[in-house]
Amino acid sequence: MKFQGCITALVTPLTDTGEVDYEGLRRNVDFQIMHGVSGLVPLGTTGESPTIHDDEMDKIIRTVVEQANGRVPAIAGTGTNSTEKTIKYTRQAKSLGADAVLIVSPYYNKPTQEGLYQHFSAVATAVDIPIIVYNIQGRTGVNIETVTLKRMAEHRNIVAVKEASGNLSQMMDVLNELPAEFAVISGDDNLTLPLLSLGGVGVISVVSNLLPDKVSSMVKYGLEGDFEAARQIHFELLPFFKAAFIETNPIPIKAAMNMKGLPAGPCRLPLVKLSPQNEDKLRRVVENYKVTI
Repeated sequence: MKFQGCITALVTPLTDTGEVDYEGLRRNVDFQIMHGVSGLVPLGTTGESPTIHDDEMDKIIRTVVEQANGRVPAIAGTGTNSTEKTIKYTRQAKSLGADAVLIVSPYYNKPTQEGLYQHFSAVATAVDIPIIVYNIQGRTGVNIETVTLKRMAEHRNIVAVKEASGNLSQMMDVLNELPAEFAVISGDDNLTLPLLSLGGVGVISVVSNLLPDKVSSMVKYGLEGDFEAARQIHFELLPFFKAAFIETNPIPIKAAMNMKGLPAGPCRLPLVKLSPQNEDKLRRVVENYKVTI
């Protein structure tokens, strides 16, 4: 299975009372697929995975898998800072029909490079499912170095990396040094176009929750080598790329979706609603984009 194109890191829509809005989640899945995305990631950072209960996790994965119904891959976020728990959640995701998993490097306990290698190898050996490694030092405190990623990629189940280090130099090293069949996917919306030009194959996107057609088109043009068309869309989206991270993700993207009538709702504590001054800034940006529900 190839993992490329625009893959949306889905928000977890909530009701006003903080319960998971499963019907809204189904609507979002259909909205995404109707507008051309190539995959869906429930329970990533954007899906507020740290505050999702185990029973909710199962039902969210099941809902996305059922609603997608094979139209695009469902890639469940199963990473934790415990290898044992990560194996458990990865097994559950596979049993629920997920096509692959996205596993973030362990956060807070800050393993060494050898610890990172052992962690991902243990999961890849325990569960026979494609694994996308998620490298985001800003949230985990530890960067997965290229030499470590090369070791991981020797395992047949470790097939791709979501590169959210923000370091283009590192991304170039990864593209240059890892096997051609190993997929390098952007984890930063605003770096998708540069990464595509260097040989990356797509993005796991936050912005596509609201504008899946635009992000999908930009990636499609980039993969086809039409960088003039891709560049035009990149600059069209650039104000929203910036506004979507004006506060901690997913606070702004949920606010933007609420503004446009898509299921999103509030965030769970410790995340709070967008500050009034930033809400005004976001609204001024969002009103420039047409969203067809």
